[in-house]
Amino acid sequence: MFEGKELYRSQQNKMIFGVCGGIGEFFGIDPTLIRLIWALFACSGAGFVAYLIAALIIPLAD
Repeated sequence: MFEGKELYRSQQNKMIFGVCGGIGEFFGIDPTLIRLIWALFACSGAGFVAYLIAALIIPLAD
């Protein structure tokens, strides 16, 4: 299903670090939907920390 695909932070579809844009590009869905889901997750408290960790470990696209 995801053979040959790699997860990268997006350079074109970025608002802060490009994490949601990269995840949206990886799964082939609209990054706005990923941002809305992440915002709801952030309201639970752990979302902000998870976003920062993702921004640190997901490499930037070339």
